[in-house]
Amino acid sequence: MGIRIADLKQAFLEYLEIERGRSPKTAENYDHYLVRLFSWLAARRKRTPEELMLDELSEEAIRQYRLWLNRQEPVLSVATQNYHLIALRMFLKYLARRGIPAVPPERLELAKHPERQVAFLDADEIARLLAAPKGESPRSLRDRAVLEILFSTGLRVSELVALNVDAVNVGKGEFSVRGKGGKVRVAFLSDRARQALAAWLQARRDIVEPALFTRIPRGKSTRNFSRLTARSVQRLVERYAVKAGIVGKRVHPHVLRHSMATDLLRNGADLRSVQAILGHASITTTQVYTHVTDPQLREVHRRFHARSRS
Repeated sequence: MGIRIADLKQAFLEYLEIERGRSPKTAENYDHYLVRLFSWLAARRKRTPEELMLDELSEEAIRQYRLWLNRQEPVLSVATQNYHLIALRMFLKYLARRGIPAVPPERLELAKHPERQVAFLDADEIARLLAAPKGESPRSLRDRAVLEILFSTGLRVSELVALNVDAVNVGKGEFSVRGKGGKVRVAFLSDRARQALAAWLQARRDIVEPALFTRIPRGKSTRNFSRLTARSVQRLVERYAVKAGIVGKRVHPHVLRHSMATDLLRNGADLRSVQAILGHASITTTQVYTHVTDPQLREVHRRFHARSRS
């Protein structure tokens, strides 16, 4: 008797959360991609996804599904198509780990796609952006601290908004942050970031909300000091980028993460250290910065390329 795919999928999602320590959001994303595959396969078999059996998920079925993904309108990017395949490959790895016969995960190759380009700010643009919040109002102090910490630590915006007051040691200038996959790493504060954060903490001393960064109600209201959201931080960064006169670039929180990594590498940091600071699981992810961060390459090319023919 065959095994229902629906039962295996549910067990896989629970495995991701419980044994692999992935967040509910990650499990939700994997579920989204797998549901799309199994709904497509069920429609081809003229039955419901709940009736599908594992032996129907053959290599040929997967090949046909990849063709279907590639021919969607509007066109799905190669990266988006690969997200679907990554979810399926993780599912197949789970089955292999449990000894359940299925398509071997190593037979599933991701599509090749152009090298990802990263957007970053140069030193002058960073200086103007960090100086954009003017004045000493609580809102300006908060916004200055947000920008300084994003650039100092390279935190993802989701990591920033999840921080609580008691998690950050301003005096020590470092703190632990839980990133993707529940992995913990150390984040470091520059002197400027420490000063900006200390000023913000002083300004918010009467706020009982545990979140490090909170909304600030308009007027004199002392209520609704709720946790700042990722979308709010994104709007904050975009607003100050406009104030700083940064044109021709879409500036968002992740650009500050890119800019921080670029700054480290340009000033001589090694790739493995940057990988650890950013919390990348693979050095391959960090390598995306190298093609824009070595100021010596042009000079090396000029001095040594074809020198014997000059």
